[in-house]
Amino acid sequence: MSDDVTLLHRPAPEVSAEALQRAEEMIEREEGVHNKLSGWLAALVTVVAVVMSLFHLYTAYAIVRPEHLRAIHVAFVLVLTFMIFPVARRFRHRVMWWDWLLALGGLATAAYLIAGGDEFFDRSIEPNDWDIVFGIGLAILILEAMRRTTGWIMPFISVCFLLYAFFGEYLPAPWTHKGYEIPRLVGHMYMTLEGIYGTAINVSSTLIILFTIYGAFLQFSGAGKFYIDFSFSAMGGRPTSAGRTVTLASFLLGGPSGSGVATTVTLGAVAAPMLAKVGYSKNEAGGLLAAGGLGAIISPPVLGAAAFLIAEFLKISYLDVILMAVIPTCLYYLALFIMVEIDVRKFGMKDAVFERVESAWSLTKKYWFHFLSLVSIIVFMMMGFSPELSVFWATVVAFVTSFLRRDCAMLSYDWLRGREPIARGFADSGLLKALDGGSRAVLNVAATCAGAGLIVGVVTLTGLGLKFSSIVLAYAGNSLLLTALYTALIVWIVGLAVPVTASYIICAVIAAPALIALKVPEYAAHMFIFYYAVLSEVSPPTALSPFAAAAITGGDPYKTTLQCWKYTTPAFLVPFMFVLDPSGQGLLLMGSTKALAGADWGSIAMVTFTAAAGIGALAAGFQGWLLRRTLLVERLMLIIAGFLLVYPDRTTDAVGFGLIALVLAWQYMRRQEVPRR
Repeated sequence: MSDDVTLLHRPAPEVSAEALQRAEEMIEREEGVHNKLSGWLAALVTVVAVVMSLFHLYTAYAIVRPEHLRAIHVAFVLVLTFMIFPVARRFRHRVMWWDWLLALGGLATAAYLIAGGDEFFDRSIEPNDWDIVFGIGLAILILEAMRRTTGWIMPFISVCFLLYAFFGEYLPAPWTHKGYEIPRLVGHMYMTLEGIYGTAINVSSTLIILFTIYGAFLQFSGAGKFYIDFSFSAMGGRPTSAGRTVTLASFLLGGPSGSGVATTVTLGAVAAPMLAKVGYSKNEAGGLLAAGGLGAIISPPVLGAAAFLIAEFLKISYLDVILMAVIPTCLYYLALFIMVEIDVRKFGMKDAVFERVESAWSLTKKYWFHFLSLVSIIVFMMMGFSPELSVFWATVVAFVTSFLRRDCAMLSYDWLRGREPIARGFADSGLLKALDGGSRAVLNVAATCAGAGLIVGVVTLTGLGLKFSSIVLAYAGNSLLLTALYTALIVWIVGLAVPVTASYIICAVIAAPALIALKVPEYAAHMFIFYYAVLSEVSPPTALSPFAAAAITGGDPYKTTLQCWKYTTPAFLVPFMFVLDPSGQGLLLMGSTKALAGADWGSIAMVTFTAAAGIGALAAGFQGWLLRRTLLVERLMLIIAGFLLVYPDRTTDAVGFGLIALVLAWQYMRRQEVPRR
């Protein structure tokens, strides 16, 4: 038993300031380079962010015209983006004169739309000169906002789509179309709800920002700290406790945040030394941390921003999206738990002693209300509340329950009793920080959604989605398996360049129609694309979660990425079960609560068991360890068995289970052998 001790929820001294700085740089690669303002500028930005949060909390409860809500949302995003994100790194920590002009331009585009009334939208086919000026200006502002928050790639892709719409008549078949001039493009993109103010911004303005506010309330009420402490206390004391702790904490911490890289960095600062102490190499520790962080994007109740878009594209309840994610999420974390168990046996890892500040039961007795705020969203949805109202009231629950303990209260007891100056007490409160942080957290996603509106607008205007799906089907020869493979490859390639949200939006409109044309249900096609879009978090050059983990552990970024693939690959073969056979749709619980009422629970249980067995076989095959170290032929048999079990067919299932049984019997007969190290 090791005498090393790891303290709970504290960035360990083994994690240097330089490592945390590198991790912060990884976050900036995803969320843009931030200004650190002071004085009246910092106060002004905070006021704007707080007003933005309060406005959106108000719209969750009140009725606001959709076009006005979306325009005001984009205006808020543009103003804050140009004040918080500098035009270049050398202009950091100040707001330049051009930033003020760009921010005012963002306000002007919304004011012009609202002042125009219904006539503004009525002339979308024939916009006037001022419409064109403001429309072009808004597009340029959005492209610049995307560049500042996510880099050059998304603006470049958006411009390519716009050029496709403009020069379509000069392209070869089957890509050709009649081409659209600037007035027609401006009318469609700016003066309808099909372009910039379309589905993506609708979701950003009604759901995504409410969930980022909710996540900020959980953070500043101490819920994030509790989730990590609880995981450390509950899992300590065994050789597998380090890996299990990372897995459980990533689920509890990542579920409400929906951010893979943020979860990775937050957990890594605490858990990286612990993983090193029990025997993980730097690259393996980083891979496990990144894999745990990746689970944040696919875990209820938030599932990342793309999940809200799924509900909007499919016109279904967000509760149905959560329902569809339940079994795949369990299978994902099952894969991580299996990998952790194999790691301990394969590498002969040692025990680690954790200094438990308190036991898990003691922590739960004191901070049980943090679990209440975590599950309240689902409870409210099940009571019939809309997603917007559900997250609104869940935020209220998080705020109110924070006062059950003094150390969690989002307004200090002394301030509430009038013992602190009003201004200073409120300025230092968790409530103000949560309202401020909730708006800041949505900026990069909202800018991406606005830019994606340009892409979606081009697709709907030119019919590119149908053209693209027909090309995919032609290459696949109408084979469902090949179409699924090509679609996964397309989503993965797009994900190499853009974040999860943008990858899903692009592929939902250009790739999903190919699967749907082969009778795959819409919900299964979109969930398939969503899960492969998530791979962008672990795919260079945008492998931000592994790169951030490597910055903390001191490992090699690309070797850490490969280790992350090792941990996640078994679970990411499961989405093929969604689309290859109707029985596989049981993993999505038939796509809705209504369909589930008449579902065949025996079939759902069987396909879930088959998927779990396939994941176990693939994990053992990739790790080269089952009951003991595998021979090469055993390893190949396990990998083949895993692939066969992923394909939902009785014959392939029988062969897959047979291969697993054969390997188990073979290893049992070699039980007297000493495992080779």
